[in-house]
Amino acid sequence: MGGRFVHIVDDDEMVRRSLAFMLASEGLQTTQHDSAASFLAALPELEEGCLLLDLRLGDANGIDLQRRLHENGSVMPVVIMTGQADVSSAVAAMKEGAVDFLEKPFSKADLLTALRSACERLAREQKGDIERDNARHLMEQLSPRERQVLKGLARGKANKNIAFDLGISPRTVEIHRSNAMRKLNVRSLPELLHLAFRAGEMDD
Repeated sequence: MGGRFVHIVDDDEMVRRSLAFMLASEGLQTTQHDSAASFLAALPELEEGCLLLDLRLGDANGIDLQRRLHENGSVMPVVIMTGQADVSSAVAAMKEGAVDFLEKPFSKADLLTALRSACERLAREQKGDIERDNARHLMEQLSPRERQVLKGLARGKANKNIAFDLGISPRTVEIHRSNAMRKLNVRSLPELLHLAFRAGEMDD
C-alpha cells in the first residue's frame, strides 16, 4: 500500500496522532481532520486516497458525511471506526458503501487489512475510469448513424426493426453494424455491446 494517502477524520487529537504514526510506519501518507467540516473544506485539495472515518464526530455523524461525499460525486473508499455501542450504525454505514468498519480498540493488523481492501477498491475504480475513458474514445470514431444502429441493437431490436425506426434498409443497418465492429476492433455482437455499455453509450 506504499504511496497511498489515508485521510483521517476523528475529533480526538490523540487518536488522530496515534493512527497517523502507525500508518507512517507502514509507508502510508496521511492527512488529519478534526471534524466533518474541516475535511470537506480541505477535500478539493486532497490527494486521492482512502477515508478513515470516526462514526461519531463533534459536528456530524459519519454516515451523514458519507452521504455528503456521494452527493458530491466522490468515490473515495471509506473505512468506519466505531465504539462497540455503535455497531448497528456501522452496519448502516456499510449499506451506504463503507468498505469495512473497525470496533475500537482495534489492532494494527485489522486496520491495515481494512485499508488494504479500501485501496484495492480505489484501484478497481480507477481502472474502471480508465476503461470507460478508453471506450468513450473508441466510440468517438463512430458516425451518428452507426451509433443509432448500435443503440437499437443494445435494446434487443432486430435489423429490420432498426431499419424501420431509422427509415433505412435492413442491408444498410447491417453495413453500419459491420463498420462499427471494424472501427472498434471487435469480432462479435456481445463484444460490441459490452464496449458500448462500458462507454455509457446506452445511458440515454
